[in-house]
Amino acid sequence: MRETEPNVPIENTSSDNLQLIVPNLHRRYSGVTATNRMVAPKLAKLFRAGWLGSDAPDGIPRIGLVDLAKCWGRRTPLVWHARRNNEMIVGVLLRWFGWPLKLIFTSAAQRHHTWITRWLIRRMDAIIATSETSKSFLKRDAAVIMHGVDTDTYAPPDDRAAAFAEAGLPGRYAIGCFGRVRAQKGSDVFVDAMCRLLPRYPDFTAVMVGAVTPEQTAFAEDLRKRIDAAGLRSRILITGELAIEEVPRWYQRLTIYAFTSRNEGFGLTLIEAMSVGAALVASRAGAAEQVVEDGLTGVLTPPGDVDALVQSLEPLMRDPAAAAAMGERGRARVLEKFSLDAEAAAIAKVYRNVAGQ
Repeated sequence: MRETEPNVPIENTSSDNLQLIVPNLHRRYSGVTATNRMVAPKLAKLFRAGWLGSDAPDGIPRIGLVDLAKCWGRRTPLVWHARRNNEMIVGVLLRWFGWPLKLIFTSAAQRHHTWITRWLIRRMDAIIATSETSKSFLKRDAAVIMHGVDTDTYAPPDDRAAAFAEAGLPGRYAIGCFGRVRAQKGSDVFVDAMCRLLPRYPDFTAVMVGAVTPEQTAFAEDLRKRIDAAGLRSRILITGELAIEEVPRWYQRLTIYAFTSRNEGFGLTLIEAMSVGAALVASRAGAAEQVVEDGLTGVLTPPGDVDALVQSLEPLMRDPAAAAAMGERGRARVLEKFSLDAEAAAIAKVYRNVAGQ
C-alpha cells in the first residue's frame, strides 16, 4: 500500500463550505476501491475532504474515528459518499445518531438489488449510477456519471517495444487480460482463446494480471492444467496480484487487451487499457457498449463466447500495426470522454445540489 498523508482533521471548512468523507470500508482491494482511489484526490482539490478506511491514495488526507467523532452535532452538512452496502449502513446509522450527513451512493451493479440494498438506497439523498443500465435497476432517480481514468498515469509508453522487452517475456508483443482470476471475469474464456491463438502467432505472449483468491484456487489450477496441456506454460503468464503502482507499466507492455467479463459493474480495465493505447476486444458486459465504438475504438463480442473472441482477436494479432492504430483511437476517446476531471466535476455537481437542499 502506498504511503499516505498523515491524519488531518476534517473540521476546517472549504471555500464553498462543503465537506466530504470518502469511506472505503472494505479490506480487500477491489475494482470499487480502484475507482474510488482515482477520483478521490480530484474531489479533494474541490472540497475539504478526508478518506476513511484502508488503501488511501496520495492527494487526500486520511481521517480516523477520532476525527469522525468530532463531526458529531455540527451544523454544516457533511457529505458521506458510499459505494458499498456497509458504507451506506454506517452512513444511515451515523445520521440517526446525530451526524449531519448528506448521504450519496454510487451504484455500478447491473442486476436487481437485494431488499436491504433497496431499503438503503431509499434513504440516500442522491444516487449516482455508472451507466444507464445500472440506473435502470435503481427504481429511483439517479445521475449517470461514468468512471474516468488517470490519463497521465495510464498513458502510452514512449517505446512500447522497450516496455515489453524489460519484462523478459518471449516474443515481441503482449496480449493481456487483467482482473481477479475467476469465471465472472471470463479468465477461462481468455485462456481457451489463447490456447488456440498463441500456437499460430509465436510473436505474442499472453499476460494475466490479477489475484487468485483462496476460493478460486481450484479454478486457477484448472486453467494452469489447460495451459500445460497446450504446451504454453512459458507463453501464458499469470502474475498474481501486483502492487498498485506496478499495474500501469504492465498495461503499457500490451499491444492488445481482452476484456472477457461475463458480467460486470462498469469494467474499469476497459478505459485503463484504452488509455495506454492498447487495442481492445471487449465482451458486451458492464459499460462496454457505452465506452467502445464497435469496430473503431474496439471490437465488441458476446460474453463467454470463445469462438467470437478468437475471431475478433486474430485480425489484430495478424496485423499489429492495425492494433496500434485502434489503440490510438481508443486513447483519443478516453481523453475526450473518460477523464478523471470530467468525472470529478460531475460528482461535485451532485454534492453541491445535495448540500443546497
